[in-house]
Amino acid sequence: MSRKYLENQDEVSMSPADRLLHMLKTRGPQLAADAGRALGTTGEAARQQFVKLAASGLVEAQSEARGVGRPSQVWHLTAAGHARFPDTHSELTVQLLQTVRETFGPEAIDRLIDVREQQSRTLYLQELAGAETLQERVKRLAALRAREGYMAEWSEQPDGAFVLIENHCPICAAAAACQGFCRAELNVFEQVLQARVERVEHILMNARRCAYRITPA
Repeated sequence: MSRKYLENQDEVSMSPADRLLHMLKTRGPQLAADAGRALGTTGEAARQQFVKLAASGLVEAQSEARGVGRPSQVWHLTAAGHARFPDTHSELTVQLLQTVRETFGPEAIDRLIDVREQQSRTLYLQELAGAETLQERVKRLAALRAREGYMAEWSEQPDGAFVLIENHCPICAAAAACQGFCRAELNVFEQVLQARVERVEHILMNARRCAYRITPA
């Protein structure tokens, strides 16, 4: 299986602690030994960094049974750790949505979502223009979403399907307040990719990330 990570271009200049936070966000829970190898250091050095992050409330260790022997300590982001990857203007966005709903009614929210959907579709179609294969369209969409703050990556599966993964949602608070945003995004993906798109993981359903399985229409 091929996998394409669209890492932050500044990641190499991050501190070890920030790189660990980024790793937990994009790759999920980690053993200290695995994290150490990824950082090019030892598992003990990574564990010490995790302990410092835990003291700041950004990560926590959970014991998991993995085969025989003692349970392993697996490191996870806490809610505070997730909050280090900001939801763009979340409080203001939610307040504005509530004001629009109370002042103009729920149909005004629907209209706002429709307009945003149209604007996104137009932009994405421009970015994907000339991409003749589904693979190229998925690749370009992932790059575009990564630039928009979704920490996106894509992979090709053994059965020929593609998976688009978004490790972060910069509009999560707005999407939680009005799930029409998520429905609109799914519609846009299908239209610009010219493919069948199924959301198989969803942050709003308590998943760690959003993931989409993409197959030819």
